[in-house]
Amino acid sequence: MGEFVFVAFGFPTLLFSVALVVVAGFWFLVLCDAAERGSFDSDVDTEALRLGRVPVSVAATVFIASGWLLALTGSVLLDRADLARSLSSLLSPAVLVLASVASWWLTRCIAKPLAKLFPDEPGASRQDLPGPSGRLERHRPLGQHSLTAPVRRRG
Repeated sequence: MGEFVFVAFGFPTLLFSVALVVVAGFWFLVLCDAAERGSFDSDVDTEALRLGRVPVSVAATVFIASGWLLALTGSVLLDRADLARSLSSLLSPAVLVLASVASWWLTRCIAKPLAKLFPDEPGASRQDLPGPSGRLERHRPLGQHSLTAPVRRRG
């Protein structure tokens, strides 16, 4: 456990660890309905980044999570290689660059199948329905429901 904490908060992995905490906080806010999953879609053109039509928040989550795993793996392998301290310090930025590049490639590969799950047009909502809204009431004997809706009178 001590090695995990040391590596997770060591140099190359620390950058992805901080970003992973931010991503977890964002998805917690989405879960609590305080933010929307497509909050950043108007800011970035995912087509220009060759990510398809996946929301930016989803693509960023995949990039950061895979980058964190790759940087963590590279840091553990680098620590277990028993290299000289100076050589290990020189190779740490290479682990960061390799983890970032490999994570970008993985994100692009994963984003293409994910794009099918996010259609261009949102589905119908209750605001799209014409007319006034009604109220569904449940009566005590189970299974008995009634729908009350205001009636429009033409006159």
